[in-house]
Amino acid sequence: MNLRFEPSAGLSGEVTAPADKSISHRAALLGAMASYPVRIENYLHAADTTATLQAVQALGALVEVRPSEVVVRGTGLRDAQEPDGPIDVGNAGTLLRLLPGWLAAQKGRSFTLDGDASIRRRPVDRIAEPLALMGAHLQATDGRFPPLTVRGAHLHSISYELPVASAQVKSCILLAALAADGATTVGEPVRSRDHTERMLLRAGVTIHRNGRHVTVVNADELVLERVVVPSDLSSAAFLIAAGVLVPGSRLLIRDVGVNWTRTGFLRILRRMRGIVLGGLEDESGELSPLEPVSDLDVAAGALEGTVVEPEEVPLAIDELPLVALLGCFAEGQTVVRGAQELRLKESDRIATVVEGLRGLGANIEATDDGFAVRGTGGLRGGVIEAHGDHRLAMMGAVAGLASREGVEVRGMEAAEVSYPGFVADLERLC
Repeated sequence: MNLRFEPSAGLSGEVTAPADKSISHRAALLGAMASYPVRIENYLHAADTTATLQAVQALGALVEVRPSEVVVRGTGLRDAQEPDGPIDVGNAGTLLRLLPGWLAAQKGRSFTLDGDASIRRRPVDRIAEPLALMGAHLQATDGRFPPLTVRGAHLHSISYELPVASAQVKSCILLAALAADGATTVGEPVRSRDHTERMLLRAGVTIHRNGRHVTVVNADELVLERVVVPSDLSSAAFLIAAGVLVPGSRLLIRDVGVNWTRTGFLRILRRMRGIVLGGLEDESGELSPLEPVSDLDVAAGALEGTVVEPEEVPLAIDELPLVALLGCFAEGQTVVRGAQELRLKESDRIATVVEGLRGLGANIEATDDGFAVRGTGGLRGGVIEAHGDHRLAMMGAVAGLASREGVEVRGMEAAEVSYPGFVADLERLC
């Protein structure tokens, strides 16, 4: 589906972004692992998270979708059923990397995970290595790509240092640790998202954080009962960028999750002099079981270029394409470093973002681990290919609203993966 987005005179109004995709995935998975029913309020109903519900059903969990909530009746930590065929993860990279952590502990049972053409290009070797060290048996295409077969085994605890900060790989190990002998510790070079740790703490798991290290003690059962999913900051970020870039805009975005490990984009934007007001969570050494929520007040204004350093990348990884877009309108240069992880997303987001924005008139260059943008005061417009990547599609739409001539996005249907109502919300705000 190709859609054209014309320059806008200004966005205004209130909007609530979709439910958080990362938290929805985790709530469904932990619900399937729990011993008692788990009620999930404001679950995200999108392609990726629907794949997670279908996956846990294939593993024996009962899923009831109600008007205001999803109820998951799980199998327990160690009693997932072996399905009749492969589990289809669709295009859900989070599901692909988290689910094997649970399956690795299903002793004597075998599971195969597969998905679409895009998912078959997403490497899984970074989860295969620590799970193998714990005693699981995994087999992947060429040793690193789906389809991925996991053969459950008796797991033992490990102490593992992640070579690259990744909330998905960390979460996979923590889920496996729940059914392993003893206590498992995961270290990361810099902090990444901590939704899994918070949810495990709420589920009664003994879990500790010490600086860059997280330790989980094995558990007999999970008791979670109720999860309320906040609005997704990664989805709201596209509305925020539109509000900042389109002259005359003023938006109020309701009930956004502002967990400190998710607000890296807002800290970068504020450094660029973007106008975003709201109550953000402060960094703390204490692990909280709660997900903080705030309304965000956004207004258009002049921007300044900035440098995003490697330690900031894990806390803004999904929003870095928007940093490139903002840099096109900012005064001076905007540089992102240490973001090689972008090459392993739904598309090679360094290559596709640079190619896409350059086609719209940007002065942007790719580097091995990021990009450099020279602000030119705006974008001409043109045509951008989504490459099946939801974030690239939404970035193109925002670029069109802020451009001089408008932008045609080819493959806009990709946005359905995380934000099914994105186009409708933009039309209403315009």
